[in-house]
Amino acid sequence: MGRRPLLVGLVAGFIAGPAQARPPFRLRKDPQPLLSPPIQDEAGTTRVLGDFAGRVILLNIWATWCPPCREEMPALDRLEGLLGGPDFAVLPLCIDEGGIERGRGFYDEIGLVNLPLYWAEPLRVQLALAFIGLPTTLLIDRETREIGRLQGPFDWGSDEAVRQISDLL
Repeated sequence: MGRRPLLVGLVAGFIAGPAQARPPFRLRKDPQPLLSPPIQDEAGTTRVLGDFAGRVILLNIWATWCPPCREEMPALDRLEGLLGGPDFAVLPLCIDEGGIERGRGFYDEIGLVNLPLYWAEPLRVQLALAFIGLPTTLLIDRETREIGRLQGPFDWGSDEAVRQISDLL
């Protein structure tokens, strides 16, 4: 056997398939407690992640100036419409410097109807949740512990995403 076919065969096992062909999260076997930045809702109430305990939370950190964030918001809206309730919630956390008003303008512009809107100061979110880029999505268990993290966009309407979250409920 020649060198090239051997290398191709070895490398083929390491090439990832399309993101939609697998669940979004590798679930942690050791759920990690999370620090919480102060989170503001649209009514102006300051909250923390512990306020959402008892539900599985999909915490999506995003900004209006982030193209991949903007692209995945409609799918997150549909996911909240499909699974949202007493056992599950999408918590979209806007970190725009312009505050929650900028996020509201974006929601209105593209017609999001199922997602609540939350905002937090970017630096405080960065320090508390130690993320690198946007969007970043954390899967949080009912005790407010991180059980999964995904850097980058994902098709939240995919069967794999819905199945993985449904299995946790």
